[in-house]
Amino acid sequence: MAAELSIVLPRVLIVSRRTVRKNKFVDFVGEYHLDLIVSYGAVPVIVPRVTGVHMLLESFEPIHGVLLCEGEDLDPSLYDDEPANLSAEEIEEIRRQHASDTAIDKEKDTIELRLAKLCLERNIPYLGICRGSQVLNVACGGTLYRDIEKELSRNLPQNQRVIHIDYDNYDGHRHVVKIIENTPLHHWFKNSLEEYDKMEIFVNSYHHQGVKKLAQRFVPMAFSPDGLIEGFYDPDAYNPEEGKFIMGLQFHPERMRQSDTDEFDYPGCTFAYQEFVKAVVAYQKKLSSSTTVQNPIKLNQEMEKKRKIIVRSFSLARNIYEGGHQIHSSKESDLDAGAEFLESNTALSIQQEARLIQMGATIRNGCSYLEKLKMNEEREGIARKVMSKMSVEQLSDLKSFYNMMGQICSEILERKLQDIVSEVAS
Repeated sequence: MAAELSIVLPRVLIVSRRTVRKNKFVDFVGEYHLDLIVSYGAVPVIVPRVTGVHMLLESFEPIHGVLLCEGEDLDPSLYDDEPANLSAEEIEEIRRQHASDTAIDKEKDTIELRLAKLCLERNIPYLGICRGSQVLNVACGGTLYRDIEKELSRNLPQNQRVIHIDYDNYDGHRHVVKIIENTPLHHWFKNSLEEYDKMEIFVNSYHHQGVKKLAQRFVPMAFSPDGLIEGFYDPDAYNPEEGKFIMGLQFHPERMRQSDTDEFDYPGCTFAYQEFVKAVVAYQKKLSSSTTVQNPIKLNQEMEKKRKIIVRSFSLARNIYEGGHQIHSSKESDLDAGAEFLESNTALSIQQEARLIQMGATIRNGCSYLEKLKMNEEREGIARKVMSKMSVEQLSDLKSFYNMMGQICSEILERKLQDIVSEVAS
């Protein structure tokens, strides 16, 4: 039973964080994340943060979802497109104050940015918590505050400043955020917001960096009083039922639990993980259905013999075409099976016949086909001249149209050929 579940359940990749234990590096992932992923029906697959793993990500396929969470500061060279106006003394002070977070881990940066971009390219569900939200924003061209206190808070009046990190009270620390209406966060915490008649909740956070410039594709879902974005998502890539989920949360919903218990502060705290896994499950189903290979139709002994004769006839015709040679008179009869097959199936579309003609399936002699080939070359030359005068936009539209038509033709062709084989088999 366990073996069957490991095949059925979707896979969520989570990159580990490195720490030192007994003078050795150890990789870890917070169990809160793992517990929630498992409880909602997915399997967490830990990607170790070790040298060279960024070159081996294909080995972790299939990927049905990616959850990125803990980690050090992202390398500023990945996003710092404008000076942060921080002096050397201030940068050194930041390093001393946040020593556990300011040690850049370039291998982890590379692994996670590649995974984020892979999710964006394939529409793989992605949930970024804390650092994971920053990775997502940077992957899409956004930027970060290198230090919130130095770059944001000091320019604000005292009553707007927010403490985003408390080293002495990791899980107990809270600060207020304002939820934006008609966003996923609004729906998840709706009951709690209505109960207190405010569009605010208190969240747990542990970070000294945050989103400075939000990437263009994203929409904010929450702000803290200092104006920092605490959550964002891509509305065009959010529909969990259809396997779509691209989101970043700067705060930690998984740690928003009452003291010494596992009871959450709000019922909506788990919804990020619940909806994320829902999207992961839907994405796995969609991926499986698109890659399912139909079992070949089994023919009886007599039909299999006929099939082989027809295939040999087509192969002979193709060899004549490709080699440009005349067929020996003793083998002319071998072409009859293929010709009879084509003639008896008048339901073939023009596209099918053209495709089979190109394969040499109806060739009786090389000369007649060469004449047709020459005519096709002339038509191709005319087409090239016409298209060379077209604009980039016109060519792009034309290519999109023929790609669509090609897909439609392939689907109809496959359906008709299946019908033909079914009729012959019956």
